[in-house]
Amino acid sequence: MVRWRSGTVTAVRRRWAGAVELDVDLPDGARMRALAYPALVGEPEPGDRVLLNAGALLMGLGTGGYALVVALPDRLPPDPPQAGDSRDAGHLVKARYTPLQPILLGVDEEASPHHDRLAAADSVDGMPVVTADLHSALPAILAGVHADAPDARVAYVLTDGGALPAWFSRTLAGLSGHLAGTVSVGQAFGGDLEASTLHSGLLAARHVLDADLTIVAQGPGNLGTGTRWGFSGVAVGEAVNAVATLGGRPIGSLRISDADARPRHRGVSHHSLTAYGRVALAPAELVVPDGLAPGLAAEVAAALTPLADRHRIVTVPADGLDAALRATPVGLSTMGRGLDADHAYFLAAAAAGRHAARLLG
Repeated sequence: MVRWRSGTVTAVRRRWAGAVELDVDLPDGARMRALAYPALVGEPEPGDRVLLNAGALLMGLGTGGYALVVALPDRLPPDPPQAGDSRDAGHLVKARYTPLQPILLGVDEEASPHHDRLAAADSVDGMPVVTADLHSALPAILAGVHADAPDARVAYVLTDGGALPAWFSRTLAGLSGHLAGTVSVGQAFGGDLEASTLHSGLLAARHVLDADLTIVAQGPGNLGTGTRWGFSGVAVGEAVNAVATLGGRPIGSLRISDADARPRHRGVSHHSLTAYGRVALAPAELVVPDGLAPGLAAEVAAALTPLADRHRIVTVPADGLDAALRATPVGLSTMGRGLDADHAYFLAAAAAGRHAARLLG
């Protein structure tokens, strides 16, 4: 459950879109690094008392090394300017029934300027959609897209398997201007557009953001239990089904690695094999980059053979992708490993992006 702490802000550190990093001193003399979302709790200043949820930080779990600011109890932010007794500014509740549930304007609800456009929308018109089980694949997929189609409009659909606030992601903040926009779906929030479901989020990406192609992935900080089914990214298989249902073209970015020390993640991760082999009922195009080391290439080919009855395995040339990855506007990191430490992982994601771009014609 929650491990509460109360402390005083001593310094305001880095800022990025939607988030601010703080130093907080506790009464016992300890200091914690904390993260606040001003849209939820207000703007912290030095001297403010803050209430923190410190549980994940104290347990060493994946919250980026932060305690999370729950409230500035002595200086609450003002109410939003819109009336609180109507739905004119939206009534989409996310992080539902938690103490910090925000009420937002859904892209397709009646008060939205996009309602009429989406009311009759039932297809994404063959749009390529790249699905990935880790947030770290996002910039690499985008690099692969723009290597071949620099003017392509790419949307990102943020699912709720990891961080719910889009603001947590420094990667996403760093990609501002390189994406057509972000749609946060399910319980996730903080994107350029809010949608209640993955299906409505995909439709919004196509018909509101006018995306040529879309990337679907959970936020940072996924949940994994070391079991086949206990991984939040398994939902990527359901994303394949949603894309197919809406007339899109699902493209699987495979989690490939020869650097991960855990045997279950070497070659093709067992998470990718479960998501595409067991959860995805619709066919997808699963992308493998050309030029993998011979031993790794053999492992990947053997792992994907059972999936070939349902999916199409596509080998994509990797020429130029390393340069594209090194030119990304954000740093690349997965499980603490950078581009050179886990090159195959990022190359596979970029190859999926390249394949999607080449489908644009």
